[in-house]
Amino acid sequence: MPLPSWSRAALPEDWQVAGFGLYIHWPFCQAKCPYCDFNSHVVGAIDQARWQAAYLSEIARVGRETEGRVLRSVFFGGGTPSLMEPDLVAAVLDQVRATWNVANDCEITLEANPTSVEAGRFAGYRDAGVNRVSLGVQALNDADLKALGRLHSAEEAMRAFDLARSVFDRVSFDLIYARQGQSLADWRAELGRALDLAVDHLSLYQLTIEDGTAFGDRFAAGKLRGLPDDDDAADMYFATQEICEAAGFRAYEVSNHAASGQESRHNLIYWQSGDYAGIGPGAHGRLTLGGTRWATQTPLGPTEWLRQVERDGSGEGAREVLSEADRLTEFLLMGLRLHDGVALERLEALGGDIYANNINGLVDIGQLEIAGDHLRVAPLYRPVLNGVLRGVLAD
Repeated sequence: MPLPSWSRAALPEDWQVAGFGLYIHWPFCQAKCPYCDFNSHVVGAIDQARWQAAYLSEIARVGRETEGRVLRSVFFGGGTPSLMEPDLVAAVLDQVRATWNVANDCEITLEANPTSVEAGRFAGYRDAGVNRVSLGVQALNDADLKALGRLHSAEEAMRAFDLARSVFDRVSFDLIYARQGQSLADWRAELGRALDLAVDHLSLYQLTIEDGTAFGDRFAAGKLRGLPDDDDAADMYFATQEICEAAGFRAYEVSNHAASGQESRHNLIYWQSGDYAGIGPGAHGRLTLGGTRWATQTPLGPTEWLRQVERDGSGEGAREVLSEADRLTEFLLMGLRLHDGVALERLEALGGDIYANNINGLVDIGQLEIAGDHLRVAPLYRPVLNGVLRGVLAD
């Protein structure tokens, strides 16, 4: 099936289709989870006033380059951003509002761990301007929480969730499946309980064993036992789709399910190839300036990043220009994660015709499908998305 032909002149500058967001990385945690490969660090003390000054400086710097833009989302990620003092979050958001035109419906999300200490900060975050919280629940029973290295109990998680629902209009939480010793029946029951909680968004991740983590070391040594085999994990994936769909929670992205209208607007900026500024240690960004799209990155180490901001007035490392080929590759890698896939009009405008033979071949064998004006991965092949993407981008 040949791809439709579209006029390249019909589109605005491409990033504007998805909009502009801000990511702020808080790199600290109370403990390092054994499965986690994120840029997170455990330290004895944090000078939050010093971090506040650095964040405000970086927001002002990026704001000078992106003056006049409308900001659609802010995301405090980590690490554990719920270790931030509410006054720090308030100062950051005050600076954000002074720097950009903020959309009336701007989504401002903060990731939180559901311990009693951190949950008590929710009202302060709300007063600062946070309007969405994402809770790192991960499991709904104490034995599995302990195995995952989590510091909260299932009871604490439920108390934190109830409090979050009373404070914020929008609440999401994360669960991990295909855990050690977990059966398909276990997961179906746990997911059913999660959906009964009137949550509006769920991020449901299959446990992945990453190199460089404690779980990765145990797995390499043959000491991480009881993991479901590939067939059982696939059954859990398909059960997840079935149960969530029946509950009105469409898988709008491979691992993310939401009630209608409750999708994460910030993450959609990533997946739809919008622009976003990344501030904080290890934060990445994509900025289109003067018609050139730049990849930005920062030092991973918290101390290194902080000192660089204070010394140089910038926490960024060297920027990289993204070529047209790079932009197209990112557009496909990110956009085909979405249930709706990528708009054919944008694909053509970004030069997607160079992959037309690959795409048409995958459409012919049913791995890709054209749905209206979008190209997407067929539902049956979403569990093997990476393989489909390799087929799309093959030379």
